Amino acid sequence: MKEGTTLTSLDYARTACDTMMRKYAAADLPPKGHFHYHQGVFLSGVLKTWRLTGNPAYLNYAADWVDSVFTADGKIIKYDHADLDDIQPGILLYTLLDATGDEKYRACLDSVAAQIKDIPRCECGGFYHKVRFQGQMWLDGLYMLGPFAAEYARRFEKPEPMEEIVKEILLMREHTRDEKTGLWYHAWDESRQAPWCDKETGLAPEFWGRSIGWVPVGIQDVMAQMEPEQDGYRELAAVVKDLLESVLKYQSEDGRWYQVVNKGGQEGNWLENSCSCLFAAGLARAARTGLMGPEALAAAQRAFDGVVKSLKWDGEDLLVNHVCVGTGVGDYRFYCERPCSVNDLHGVGAFLLMCTELKEAEGETFSV
Repeated sequence: MKEGTTLTSLDYARTACDTMMRKYAAADLPPKGHFHYHQGVFLSGVLKTWRLTGNPAYLNYAADWVDSVFTADGKIIKYDHADLDDIQPGILLYTLLDATGDEKYRACLDSVAAQIKDIPRCECGGFYHKVRFQGQMWLDGLYMLGPFAAEYARRFEKPEPMEEIVKEILLMREHTRDEKTGLWYHAWDESRQAPWCDKETGLAPEFWGRSIGWVPVGIQDVMAQMEPEQDGYRELAAVVKDLLESVLKYQSEDGRWYQVVNKGGQEGNWLENSCSCLFAAGLARAARTGLMGPEALAAAQRAFDGVVKSLKWDGEDLLVNHVCVGTGVGDYRFYCERPCSVNDLHGVGAFLLMCTELKEAEGETFSV
């Protein structure tokens, strides 16, 4: 970036997309060949950038990746069946179907949706996050499954997936929300067998930033597929507002949030960019839709400013740093000692979600 140049949020989104497209051919996005949320989150941001800019290169890039991971008749080539992480990229297919009119994407959608019936359920009715994690519900899953299932329900007039997702959100809140802070613990184990859980409550030990960040983003994506008078809509609106108001209490002076959200002053904790981007995205959207007031948009802007000040440049390439690598559930030391990455798909995807939500909150966007 040239010295003294001022970039808008949409400029940053374009630059991040262009950086990653120079780094990877679409089919090579990691984990290469696997239908997985790493690519799905990033390409969700790429498609949002396409909607705001009209640049066909972004649409084509997402389509190239999708085409590389499906057979010609709409079957997923490599994935972990009924794991929530390997359902999330299905969200890309709706945009591709609408933009191209190619019915092969409908076949792909049905292939992804067919997994939902096979997801193991807890006794309470909630979804296992992964098939092998018996009885475990993780916050991350609200983003990985919720938006895809909700849109499938609306588009194809299949009410059951929507009903299940609304139930899942409310169950997750019931089991993970902390009354004192209003924050949600990373995960809950119904069986009380996981090595990380409290043996009495089943709860994870900490409030991990990115896991909480998925929640308001995912729930608002679900709400976008509902009518305001629909059963569950008002409850979900209250859930989002309550969580984001709780999160705002822990925003740092820098504008960002810490890896372990409520322990910013403790040794080893650090400001983490992916959760900061997700919180900003959730706040900007809540302000845009009237769920929250202008204070939410102001907080999102502070987060954006804090994130972009922390980024680095390599010539024309934007380096999204201070991002926790993919992470399971653990204790305080576990989260604080997780490595950071530069331009991994978690971080750039979350960054794009923030940038595009802030642009939409400003209005005057390109229409496709």
